Amino acid sequence: MILTRRAIVFAVERGDIVIEPFHPERVSPNAYDWRLGDHLRMCDAELDAAVPVEFTELAIPPEGLVLLPGRLYLGFTHERTHTERFAQMINGDRSVGALGIWVHVSAPLGHMGHAIQWTLEIRVARPVRVYPRMTFGKIIFIAGFGRQASYQQMGLKYTRTTGIDHSRLHEEFN
Repeated sequence: MILTRRAIVFAVERGDIVIEPFHPERVSPNAYDWRLGDHLRMCDAELDAAVPVEFTELAIPPEGLVLLPGRLYLGFTHERTHTERFAQMINGDRSVGALGIWVHVSAPLGHMGHAIQWTLEIRVARPVRVYPRMTFGKIIFIAGFGRQASYQQMGLKYTRTTGIDHSRLHEEFN
């Protein structure tokens, strides 16, 4: 079951959902409108799952930054979210998609217990200018069924991500 606007606001007030910073006007009928952070990491080289990836750090200036096709950009959400009670799903939003920006297609699920700023995989169809803290997508909250297990308590890889986190798949090859 997806939480509605009223349920999201109530869960935030109760402390069952943490969104930092939280702005009630960013809650839509059944989601929270999240924003892009203020820097990106760019990779335009060959990638290898067994080797840590090299990225170039890019600040997004107030006048914006043009993203180019054929490159992998990692960004992060301006907001940090945490909930032990609900699973989270993050997506780009229709307005950003209409600009030819694909956001976070491969890993939209945030498990119960995640306390993170989401790392975003960003790709573009055409050159497009993005701005720091622009609305970039929506996050929904989903009630779980059955016995709950916290991602944090399980001690998994991406438990408390702050800022941009690279793939850790290479750790499985060591």
